[in-house]
Amino acid sequence: MTLSSKKSLKVSLTAIFTALTTVATISFSVYVPATKGYFNLGEVMVYTTAILLGPFIGAVAGGVGSMLADIILGYHIYAPGTLVIKGVEGFIVGLLVQKLKLKGWSLKTMNMTLPALISLTLGIVGSTVYSGVTEAYLGSLIIVRGELSTVIWTILACLVFLAMATFSFKVEHNLTMYAISILIGGVEMVLGYYLYESLVLGYYALAEVPVNIGQMVIGLIVALPLIKTLSRVGILKLTSGKAHVKLENSK
Repeated sequence: MTLSSKKSLKVSLTAIFTALTTVATISFSVYVPATKGYFNLGEVMVYTTAILLGPFIGAVAGGVGSMLADIILGYHIYAPGTLVIKGVEGFIVGLLVQKLKLKGWSLKTMNMTLPALISLTLGIVGSTVYSGVTEAYLGSLIIVRGELSTVIWTILACLVFLAMATFSFKVEHNLTMYAISILIGGVEMVLGYYLYESLVLGYYALAEVPVNIGQMVIGLIVALPLIKTLSRVGILKLTSGKAHVKLENSK
């Protein structure tokens, strides 16, 4: 592939994944009226893009795609902060995936510790922020309405722990590096919105921290199998922590 072809491909992928981030953010959301907890799939695409395509495309797609979603949804006041916060988040996740290296007992320890930490956080945040009557939206249309209880979140947390631990040991050892990268990038996102809302907007932002933590954890859990699926079907191949595009014949 020539240099100009590579540049054209990068530009195309950046545009595609920026659009996917915008669409994922505005198209599907889950809202809990009782706690005002709100979740959308935008974080999933920020993490997926950064891990598969690297820090620079991850930064552009995450920042610009999420900012466009804020503008489309009418949250113009958040758009400048979102551009920077989500852009930095995508860059951090993409960079750490390329740089982190764990082997031996360190890898085995993290393969067990991280699923436990993520599952515990999911159970605690889910049962406090996302419990109660729940509404799932496709755009502005309610497609599901039900109730999420503490029991349901406890069961989900246990299932996530079993799935992630098994997956880490048996299927994909890089899962641990992906999770660490996402958690560190997610902390930047949580802290970034807290500072933006507190210092720039003058809001009492502490109440938003659990909601953003939940967004990060749920985004992580959804992104990991999506990344594995995209790399497995041959559309996007992972090689030594870096992504390259490879067209393959369907089998």
